[in-house]
Amino acid sequence: MIRTIIVDDEPNAREDLEKKIKADPEFDVIGTSANAFEAIKDINNKHPDVVFLDIQMPRISGVEMLSMLDKDNMPRIVFVTAHGEYAIEAFKKNAIDFLLKPVKDDRLHITLARLKENHQPQPVVTEALSTELTFVPCYQGSRDYLINVKEIIHAYSNPMTGVHLVTGDSDQEFQTNLPLKVFDDNSQLKRCHRQHMINPDYIKFIEKLENGLGQISTYGNHTIPVSRNFMDNFPSIT
Repeated sequence: MIRTIIVDDEPNAREDLEKKIKADPEFDVIGTSANAFEAIKDINNKHPDVVFLDIQMPRISGVEMLSMLDKDNMPRIVFVTAHGEYAIEAFKKNAIDFLLKPVKDDRLHITLARLKENHQPQPVVTEALSTELTFVPCYQGSRDYLINVKEIIHAYSNPMTGVHLVTGDSDQEFQTNLPLKVFDDNSQLKRCHRQHMINPDYIKFIEKLENGLGQISTYGNHTIPVSRNFMDNFPSIT
């Protein structure tokens, strides 16, 4: 079975595509999402083989969402779009799977047949369309937020509670469904420890400790560890 997730902010389009894909016994629709916030959580938790991804979504577009996924665990992406001749030409040029809305049965059958032959991730998607991570989908309690990466002072992972982001906005702390590895790939945050990352713009000073370790102090009076493995990221303390 090809594990599939559908991401589309239009309920009717989402339900119609789900019905059509489910008609093929080789596909298992394991989730549907109305926006990128839901989709990222679903993709990270359920690990689908294929994602049918709407391009025009509010707050975070389908292309922007690509920058928020772990490139080493990227599912195959099929873009779904109702507009944008430029985008369609880009898809054709780079041999990227796409469907036009409203999705026609015969065109969908072609896409499904291709996926049956090969549903492995296609590197061309991230190479051709992904952008640098600019905003991060976060939450505090039941509220969703979009945080500019430039506002993040410190990111860290907790084995029990996931990834946390400390921002310069009144020293607030948020949680995100993005793994720390995503920030390694395409953001200005620097890895300083297996579980910690730092925005260099907020570093006040760095000091060397015993046993080859280091410690960062930020302008917000945070203290962040630097492990031996990441000393090279901070030449001022090596």
